[in-house]
Amino acid sequence: MQTKGSIKGKLLLLFVAVAWGSSMVVIKGSTDFLPAGGLLALRFTLASIFLAIMYRKKLKLIDKEYIKAGIFIGVCLFLAYFTQTIGVMLEMPGKSHFLSSAYCVFVPFIGWLVLRQKPKMYHIIAATMCAIGIIFVSVVGSFSISYGDSISIISSVFWAAQIVAIAKWGEGKDPGIITFLQFVVSGILAWIYTLVFEDMSLGSLQGPAAFGVIYLGLVCSGLCFLSQTIAQKTESPTSVSIILSFENLFGIIFGMVFFAETMTVNKAIGFALMFAAILIAELQPSFLMSKADREALEMEKQKAAQ
Repeated sequence: MQTKGSIKGKLLLLFVAVAWGSSMVVIKGSTDFLPAGGLLALRFTLASIFLAIMYRKKLKLIDKEYIKAGIFIGVCLFLAYFTQTIGVMLEMPGKSHFLSSAYCVFVPFIGWLVLRQKPKMYHIIAATMCAIGIIFVSVVGSFSISYGDSISIISSVFWAAQIVAIAKWGEGKDPGIITFLQFVVSGILAWIYTLVFEDMSLGSLQGPAAFGVIYLGLVCSGLCFLSQTIAQKTESPTSVSIILSFENLFGIIFGMVFFAETMTVNKAIGFALMFAAILIAELQPSFLMSKADREALEMEKQKAAQ
């Protein structure tokens, strides 16, 4: 049974939203000193060590099935983070954050392909609104989308794939161990990429770069995951989704403050449409459901009440 929400739980979720909203600004600043793969390799290494310490008593649960799940989910996570990082290197952090966070709109459609779960009416409405929002946010004068924006949109597809992968291969498994394993796999892939394709000197790991690695690895990855896990013990899924969705607004604010990101009328309309689409996808309002879906939902509620 869901326990009553608490101020502590909501404050923890707000902390996560602020931290995740600021992450793009930190990434953009850090990639002035470190290559994308190197930044991710160090970030995931720190996050893996943090979670290994936090869940050290549960590591004995790891078996072949856990490793298999960690590999599938970890590959998706690495691709999501890597494309997101490249996207923010090429464009403004606030806009990149919004574009890459459109994953919740893509999840139902990827889930349809992988899990055979047909999207509902509100999913289609949210996807349409999000697509229109992306056009307002990204399309430039010649009615084309920039390379950086297209990379950020691709990252949102990989984020959706990672969520579907968790649903498929993470079912029935401890979430802390699954997160630890996907961080380990992502870290290994990032190290392979940076050692093969990048020229990273540890001498560049100082000042802003060192702060960025520590902040992204320990705060945005390790501590935020732990805070979300604690908060979800007292907060409903609806409350969690609403509060965490504000990371997009914080991302815009941080981008405007630290990188003088400008806000045009077109961008404002696009951000509003995308934010509304995210809320629709997360809250699943009944008035946007088909009659069959509403009846099915009512039956589920009646069974849960018995």
